[in-house]
Amino acid sequence: MTSTTIKEQFQQDGYYVLKQMFSEVETAELKLEAQRVLELNGVDKSGVYVGMAVASPRFKEAAAHPLLVNALEAIIGDDVVFLSDKVVFKNATTDFGSPWHQDYPYWHGSHKFSVWIALDDATPDNGCLRIVPGSHHVDEEHADFSDREEGFSNRLKDEAIDPARIVDLAASRGDAIVFHDLLFHSSYPNRSGKDRWALISTYKDGTLEDPVYSWAKAAFRVNGER
Repeated sequence: MTSTTIKEQFQQDGYYVLKQMFSEVETAELKLEAQRVLELNGVDKSGVYVGMAVASPRFKEAAAHPLLVNALEAIIGDDVVFLSDKVVFKNATTDFGSPWHQDYPYWHGSHKFSVWIALDDATPDNGCLRIVPGSHHVDEEHADFSDREEGFSNRLKDEAIDPARIVDLAASRGDAIVFHDLLFHSSYPNRSGKDRWALISTYKDGTLEDPVYSWAKAAFRVNGER
């Protein structure tokens, strides 16, 4: 697919899928490295761990994968900056899902772009992403859930989601889903008895001004890493 086509599809739908960006072997190595990082940091239950590229050079390398950088340049422009990454790990006994939300309320500033990489096959049974195509064009009010222990303090109201427009994004290990920070998205709970791990990275247009983000400890310009 040409850069023009990628850009046009992203502008219309708010997301783009890179099939098999990593091979099965590469994906297995990334998951093993993620498990090593979690063990070193004493993390032993399902959840989220932020700062994989800080913890391991393997994830900084993954953040600048040539196929990914080419797609991001088509979508963002010539100055693509990686900000941070996290592993979201739903293990075999995990049954939580993510509520409908947008990412933008969590950082503001310029619009950012997330890359969701499947480290396990992701299906509706074990917690794949759900999105509403084109919803990044909608200015939607959020409900305040800041008192909820499970996180996601900014959530979309139920009436904001049109069930007829929802698309489930099942993914194979190694697939990458790039999406806009205003795209409505959620995930199914994991009720499969199998792992569903994902690596999620955040990027921005380096020509735009932003606050200093305390969580962007491994920020770098990916175009210069090839």
